[in-house]
Amino acid sequence: MTLLSTSMLSAAFGQVFYGDPPDDHHPWAIHDQNRPKPPVVTPGTFSTPEQAGKPPSDAIVLFDGKDLSKWKSAKEEGGPAQWLVKDGYMEVVAKAGDIRTIEEFGDCQLHVEWAAPAKVEGSSQGRGNSGIFLMGLCEVQVLDCYNNETYADGYAGSVYGVNPPMANPLRPPGQFQVYDIVFRRPIYREGKVVDPGYVTVFVNGVLVQDHTPLEGPTGHMRRTTPGPFPERGPLKLQDHGNPVRFRNIWYRKLPPRAVEGGTDGWLTPEATMAKRREIAETIRKDAAKLPTPLPRMYRLFESLIYQKDAAAQQEAEDLARQYVASLRQLPPDQLTAKKDEVKRLDTVFQYLNRHGFLAADFGPKVEVQKLIKDQRWDKR
Repeated sequence: MTLLSTSMLSAAFGQVFYGDPPDDHHPWAIHDQNRPKPPVVTPGTFSTPEQAGKPPSDAIVLFDGKDLSKWKSAKEEGGPAQWLVKDGYMEVVAKAGDIRTIEEFGDCQLHVEWAAPAKVEGSSQGRGNSGIFLMGLCEVQVLDCYNNETYADGYAGSVYGVNPPMANPLRPPGQFQVYDIVFRRPIYREGKVVDPGYVTVFVNGVLVQDHTPLEGPTGHMRRTTPGPFPERGPLKLQDHGNPVRFRNIWYRKLPPRAVEGGTDGWLTPEATMAKRREIAETIRKDAAKLPTPLPRMYRLFESLIYQKDAAAQQEAEDLARQYVASLRQLPPDQLTAKKDEVKRLDTVFQYLNRHGFLAADFGPKVEVQKLIKDQRWDKR
């Protein structure tokens, strides 16, 4: 967890007591300064039909056009992948069989580019056919559908046999098509679905699958059977007898959903409180390291937003009393210099009272409000 330093806290503690506090299903406050910040990712570059783009900096590259060292045969013996590698692409070799990644992974953002043969042969499912199998189980169809009709749930970009694509945005055969896929596996507990799997697909930048729910593995001529997926599985590419080419294959891991331990989104009360206790404990430990009373007081009050703790509350209130007592000892010019600090403290006290963390008649709160009025700091 990223915590505020003392200097950051001095500048930003007013924002700490800003948005609505955590509730029974959300461990984070609104605009929470303790919430982990997104990691920096250097974006890649977009592909053109002629040139493969560059993956983002956090992508795990599965095929960069050089070799098949990250792939193996999908047959039982799992030997080396026997597809052709040439000029920055791999090409299906008929009867060599499907290939799969050596690495296994689960939820992901997946990028795959493919091209059907420039020489058009066959029709319907016999023309430029292959498939992208997520975890080896769920097929996103690869097919030359440029001026080539077939059954709706077998078009390019379909979740094969499950859901047709919403559009057919394919380029002519011979040109590379770009698939961007977001995949979430189905999650079951005790034989019951907790969160269905979903597939979102963009083909050449056009949305064709919009968070399409999954029931289970896809198949040919048979309806899917609902059921869980493993935590990880390989990416598989299909040998359907056509010399389809692939290039620029990479993926990015996705963070866990709330139902599998993630903390972004709607959580159960039990999971929420467990995370809130963890956050509160971390903040209390951080407060103990702060060398000056005022930032320590703020951190302790902040910890109460996540979890009630009698010792933390008592220490924070004692520090508040000491701070207000120190204000009484200041000569007028030094007190004036404390104007912004005191007004920020009043804002914090009001927040804590409004959300039930501090009593309305708490002595330092009352004294601070009186001081602000006496000094006419409440006037613009």
